[in-house]
Amino acid sequence: MAFLRHNTNDLFITVLIFCTFYSCYSAINDTITPSKSLKDNETITSNNTNFKLGFFSPLNSTNRYLGIWYINETNNIWIANRDQPLKDSNGIVTIHKNGNLVILNKPNGVIIWSTNISSSTNSTAQLADSGNLILRDISSGATIWDSFTHPADAAVPTMRIAANQVTGKKISFVSRKSDNDPSSGHYSASLERLDAPEVFIWYDKKIHWRTGPWNGLVFLGTPSMLTKYLHGWHFVQDNDGTTYITYNFADKTMFGILSLTPHGTLKLVEYMNKKELLRFEVDQNECDFYGKCGPFGNCDNSVVPICSCFDGFEAKNSVEWSLGNWTNGCVRKEGLNLKCEMVKNGSTVVKQDGFKVYHNMKVPDFAERLNVDIDKCGEDCLANCSCLAYAYDPSIFCMYWTGELIDLQKFPYGGVDLFIRVPGAELVATVAVKKEKGHNKSFLIIVIAGVIGALILVICAYLLWRKCSARHKGRQSRNMTSREHKQMKLDELPLYDFEKLETATNSFDYGNMLGKGGFGPVYKGILEDGQEIAVKRLSKASGQGIEEFMNEVVVISKLQHRNLVRLLGCCVERGEQMLVYEFMPNKSLDVFIFDPLQKKNLDWRKRSNIVEGIARGIMYLHRDSRLKIIHRDLKASNVLLDGDMIPKISDFGLARIVKGGEDDEANTKRVVGTYGYMPPEYAMEGLFSEKSDVYSFGVLLLEIVSGRRNTSFYHSEDSLSLVGFAWKLWLEENIISLIDPEVWDACFESSMLRCIHIGLLCVQELPKERPSISTVVLMLINEIRHLPPPGKVAFVHKQNSKSTTESSQKRHQSNSNNNVTLSDVTGR
Repeated sequence: MAFLRHNTNDLFITVLIFCTFYSCYSAINDTITPSKSLKDNETITSNNTNFKLGFFSPLNSTNRYLGIWYINETNNIWIANRDQPLKDSNGIVTIHKNGNLVILNKPNGVIIWSTNISSSTNSTAQLADSGNLILRDISSGATIWDSFTHPADAAVPTMRIAANQVTGKKISFVSRKSDNDPSSGHYSASLERLDAPEVFIWYDKKIHWRTGPWNGLVFLGTPSMLTKYLHGWHFVQDNDGTTYITYNFADKTMFGILSLTPHGTLKLVEYMNKKELLRFEVDQNECDFYGKCGPFGNCDNSVVPICSCFDGFEAKNSVEWSLGNWTNGCVRKEGLNLKCEMVKNGSTVVKQDGFKVYHNMKVPDFAERLNVDIDKCGEDCLANCSCLAYAYDPSIFCMYWTGELIDLQKFPYGGVDLFIRVPGAELVATVAVKKEKGHNKSFLIIVIAGVIGALILVICAYLLWRKCSARHKGRQSRNMTSREHKQMKLDELPLYDFEKLETATNSFDYGNMLGKGGFGPVYKGILEDGQEIAVKRLSKASGQGIEEFMNEVVVISKLQHRNLVRLLGCCVERGEQMLVYEFMPNKSLDVFIFDPLQKKNLDWRKRSNIVEGIARGIMYLHRDSRLKIIHRDLKASNVLLDGDMIPKISDFGLARIVKGGEDDEANTKRVVGTYGYMPPEYAMEGLFSEKSDVYSFGVLLLEIVSGRRNTSFYHSEDSLSLVGFAWKLWLEENIISLIDPEVWDACFESSMLRCIHIGLLCVQELPKERPSISTVVLMLINEIRHLPPPGKVAFVHKQNSKSTTESSQKRHQSNSNNNVTLSDVTGR
């Protein structure tokens, strides 16, 4: 018994010594003190082991830098001496006698870098579990300097992106010169416009890009940001005038690095359990560059040219504008009512200013704010002679502008409704008109009666002529230019008069535009009987537009299915070709699954029903209709949603009618479609079949489950598309991380994973390995329970987006036969 007590005491003493030693070791391991320096070949590690501080060299460089990294040296979150690199391994990090943390060149003792604070006390530097390097006063424990308030090019959770409206001080992030050169580059990012804060990216001292104001959920000028990107972001204002934005994850296994790239974009890399989960770079097109179209100029990346003037405005310098130099912007054709007078009932008629609304707009720069509702916002702006425009957001409230409208952009979705002030001549306004007396009144009545009589005669003559013409030509179009078009029989399809469609769309007003596709814009219209319609107006500038137009007429007129959009009629007058469809109130699928706010409205049940509906629509095209049809352009923007969220496949301009059995292929020298949705055999060889649509469906299925675009998703240096990323996760047995966090539900997890599995089967590289669409339907409804493992998928590596866009533009300019679109059509 005594022996047992003796051994127990020895064991207790041993454990106590071990724990004391380990505790001391841990404390030393994350700290630099006046008596403990850090040499080049050493590191200190945060207590949670997530971060290290030490010297490193970039790829293809022998320069030495002191930095903090997450997991490995390539994931730098902070660099001390980025502009004063050491040329050898003789660097040492220590606490100087004046209390500063410094980097010394050991042989000569020259200070290479310093925290540069004024302190006469002793201090110590500790690498915190957040990745923050904190310099503290030993006696008081107060923080006297930290790396989070002196960042390099990256922000991490709990870091504050701060600015002070009173002192003017702000924290700026500065990009690297290149991926392998961490020295300060040309781009910097900071928090600006603190009343409604937004992040600005500067090129030297010139504004390059801005996020738009933060409304508590999203940055209004960056609708492409993923919801996951925005989770955990908070905006705070301190009593001392400091405003800051910070972000964090509720899930402690998550970590993220938001960096400013050498080419001036924001990039987010997220990790779960120290494994990379997501890599996303905010897309930037020409319209994103600050003030691209100048004052009062509207930039729309979906049209050519991208810059245009609003209604009532014209180019300030028409010569420069026509040459593509839009920096001078636009000016008003007619001045405003500068006296701000209201309409009176007396003898004087004063033109009343009003507002014209433009949807899905980026919030212009230099907004002022009022805490009033939307109605009061408009009233106050109208009453203020200096107010030129206003917009409203439920979180920011009223925003208005008294100066030039700068940095305007039309988005495919998101943004705000922007109300621009215009003179009364631009509006259909009701005014009190002075009563006419005497012969003036009689003369006016005679003139009006004469005009009405003449109009009646003209209308009667027109109707008589049309009746005779109809007997002679039937209902064939007078505007078909080729013999083939003249022979087309449209007897079963209603023909709409141009005037009716012009009236229904308010003269094809820009505010009624629902989107713009490869062959022209789509407008919302309301017929005289109140029926809502969607009018697809073929652009005169489209290369082979007439062919696609007639193709769509013939194909859709012969199709009837609940998952296909219904064609109501067409118009072929005045050199115009227009299609009239049933109106879809919920626009298109891409508006929901890619919009950080809208995607919450599509839970898994709705997404699952949409997937099955799309599959059944394709099966009808391939198997059940009178004609066997290959769609060739299936994508999220071509799937419309009705009021009950029932999917309707649309846009049959590129569809082909084929004959033969299931395995028959057709060949074309003219490859058409959208990059990212075309299978390799079609994109490279022009071969298409049923399996081409199956591939496109597989891509779409992966987008629906993940909530991510196939055409704008990247991963590491491999530049993986969404298809490639899904395949990578499949091989790593981590496919669950592909699921959109907005829709994930443990109850439906198996269904979600099954859909991803089916999607990978559909995007296999070899067409013969892909299932038929009828098999896909059986898989989706669980009639086929056992799914084979997917083989290698196609197009694992994604092309550089910039080079792809440039090459596409060159093809367009040279009238190439490869008509491949890179931008999605907004829902209609």
